[in-house]
Amino acid sequence: MPTLPRPTDAELEILTVLWERGPSTVRDVHEVLSRRKTSRYTTILKLLQIMTGKGLVERDETERSHVYRASLPPAQTQAQLAGDLMQRAFGGSARGLMLGALSARKASGKELAEIRRMLEEYEKGLRGKR
Repeated sequence: MPTLPRPTDAELEILTVLWERGPSTVRDVHEVLSRRKTSRYTTILKLLQIMTGKGLVERDETERSHVYRASLPPAQTQAQLAGDLMQRAFGGSARGLMLGALSARKASGKELAEIRRMLEEYEKGLRGKR
């Protein structure tokens, strides 16, 4: 699993658009983001160029308008972000991260059931590796 630099908040917004829409031009990304908040086309272009340099996105230059796509799927980026947050804010404690997330806002019964199911699957996977 390749490790890429942690995206900034602005870069994460762009990645979210690319994950939702798939490969997109600067204009496509700008249109989506400008519906949420004021953003300049040139700012989005510059951020995508920086993100290309960092390896966060890949650029297809075969067409007149360059097309960008996220280098990693959302789950992989989210796992990296969660791992980084766990180290920086919770001293490497998965328990602390989970309690922090659950205390930040009330989880629905459905979400809690899904978390329980995922933990059971995770434990089974650990037992199978022994």
